[in-house]
Formats: sequence, C-alpha cells, structure tokens
Amino acid sequence: MKETGKGTAILRINNEKRVIAALRHQQLTSRQDLSRQLKLSKNTVSLIVDDFIAAGIVEEREPFSSSVAGRRKIGIALRPERRLSAGIMVERQGVHLRVCDAFSQVLEERTWQTETADPTRLLAELGKHCQQLTRDYPALIGIALGFPGIIDPQRGWMHHSSHLGWQDADLFSSLQPQVSVPLLIMNNVKAAALLSVQQLKCDPTNSNFYLRIGEGVGGALVKEGEIYTGSSWTAGEVGHLVIDPRGGRCSCGRKGCLETLISQPAIQQQLAQKAPGLCWENRASAPDIVNTIMATAGMYLGHALGQIMLLLNPGDIVIDGPWNCHEGFVTAVRHSAKQSALDFTVQRTRLHFIEQRVDPARGLALAVLEQHERVDPLSPGA
Repeated sequence: MKETGKGTAILRINNEKRVIAALRHQQLTSRQDLSRQLKLSKNTVSLIVDDFIAAGIVEEREPFSSSVAGRRKIGIALRPERRLSAGIMVERQGVHLRVCDAFSQVLEERTWQTETADPTRLLAELGKHCQQLTRDYPALIGIALGFPGIIDPQRGWMHHSSHLGWQDADLFSSLQPQVSVPLLIMNNVKAAALLSVQQLKCDPTNSNFYLRIGEGVGGALVKEGEIYTGSSWTAGEVGHLVIDPRGGRCSCGRKGCLETLISQPAIQQQLAQKAPGLCWENRASAPDIVNTIMATAGMYLGHALGQIMLLLNPGDIVIDGPWNCHEGFVTAVRHSAKQSALDFTVQRTRLHFIEQRVDPARGLALAVLEQHERVDPLSPGA
C-alpha cells in the first residue's frame, strides 16, 4: 500500500513537471490543449493548473479563439517572473553572471575580472555571489555554475581544466554548503549547446551538435533535448580531434588538434606571423592574407564536421565562432565537409553559421530550468 502511495506521488510530480515544461515552451495555451498534447486526462491537467494558479506560478488569460467550433478556450500562461534561474560562467580571469526568467529573458547581468588560478579562493568568491543571489531573488529555483574543462555533472567534479590550470577539484562539495537552492555544475560549452538548440528552434527529437570557437574549440551533442556527456564526460570534444599531425603542440600534449588550427589564439598567431601587427580587428589592411588563413581554417573545420556527420549523424550542426562573418571561411567549411562525408549524410545535415554568439551563462540558467523539469524515467507513467 505504501509503494502504491509513493508511486502515485511520483506520478503526480512527474505530471507537474511535464505541465510546467509545456507551459514554458508554449507560453500561452489552454487546459484542453495541454490535455491533448501531454495525453493526460482533462481532470488531471485542471487539478495541476489550479494548484499552480493558487501558488501564483500560472495565471489565466483572456479566452482565445480556436479553429474548432464551440466555446472559446480560457488561456493559461506561466508567470515567468515566478521561476527564476541563475547561471555563473567561469573563464580564465573572468566571471559572467546572468539571472533569467522562465523564458530565458535576462533580468540581471554582470561580468567582472578576477583571479582564477586558485580554486579554493575562487570557489569561496563564487559562494558569496550565490548567497547574494538567493537573498536578492526569492523566486530563484536553482543556480548553475559553468567551467571550462572535463566535468562530471553528476558529482560536480572537475577532472581537468587546461584553461584554468585546475586538476581534480571537488566543485560541488565546496559550493553546496553555501547555497540554499539546488546547484548544478557543468561545462560551459555544453550549457551553450542547450541554449543554441532553443534559440534556433531545432527539432528536439533529433540529435543536434553545437561547436564553439573561442579561446579553445569545444562541442556538445544535444540528444532529445539533453546533453550527452559520454562515459568519461568528453563527448563532443571536437577541439581535440587531430586534423594535422604535423601541426603545433596542443594544450592536451598532442600535435595538430583542431584547437591549434582554428581557435582565436591560433588564428591571431597565424595573422601575426604572416604580417607583424596584423590581427583580426584590422584584417581589412591585408585582405589576401586573411582570406588565405580563413580558407585554410574553414578546410580544417569542414574536415572535422565531416567526421561528426558520419559518427554522430546530427540533424543540425551549429557553428558558433568569430570567423562566421567571413564568407570565405563559411564557403570553405561547407566545401570541406562535403568532401569529408557521404553525400547522403551531408544533404540531410543542416549547418547553421550563427551571427550572434551564444551566451553560455544564459545557457547555464536554462540548464537549471530543464533540470528542474526533468521527469524520472524510472517512475510510473514517465
């Protein structure tokens, strides 16, 4: 009897999460539409929605028209200001903080420079910011902290970060005692991947790959709306695919990784070697040199994307990088990818060269919401 009661309670919680998730994605719907979409009884949906309205999380709106003849449906909508989340992104010598509502709109943003070499000192600083956030935002449902490196999100453990110079750091245990809301620890690029899929409205039932070019080169596979981390949390580490074995030494110790060929430091170094004083910002002063470097970088990236297409077969690949504004780079990527994979696969893979960079801190805030809405797959009715 106890097991039945427990199962019923879990089923109720899962149904509540499904309703909240549907309201967040649709923003305006009705009880009838939710019932049909989620395949739940009208009574179940109504009870859940009524409880949410009583708690101030959901509100009723004016009736809206329907294509079906009959009485107009009462609109219901999530109150985004009642479900807030925060993302704190750490990079070398800097921290970015975002507080977002349930629709990923930024309510507060801060960026500051700080010393990141010492894990103990930085985690103490981050703990104080987390405490302040919980005081300032009573509607905060969780905080996600993102770091560059190999991270086990289940344990909140960083195995290694070449960018920060950290090794085997227990992030969660250091921060959790200082935080009164649920805490999530994850890799920055993987958080950005979640936001990119939402912003581009990629098919959530597909696999989608996100690739970010910055100080390094990282990637992440989003599979059915969730990040696939792999057995050693390195799934998607496209930056360490060896593309040119004769290339320069990478931070991982090997030669010719993609990161050494197309990252921001790598391209800046190539520009300076070709012409002293030349950098990306003044690229217009030497267009021929820039065009050659961009074409080569695009060739390298396209080769890597061809391997991703064949091995992972994502429906969409999102390229998020500073070189997307260069037409020669984009053309070279497409040509090289086509040469490196089967035509059948290439024709069914959409490449997105986004113009506006994805904000990983906002992605971290989104990860909090998605974690909060995640249904237990082992639970009855899940």
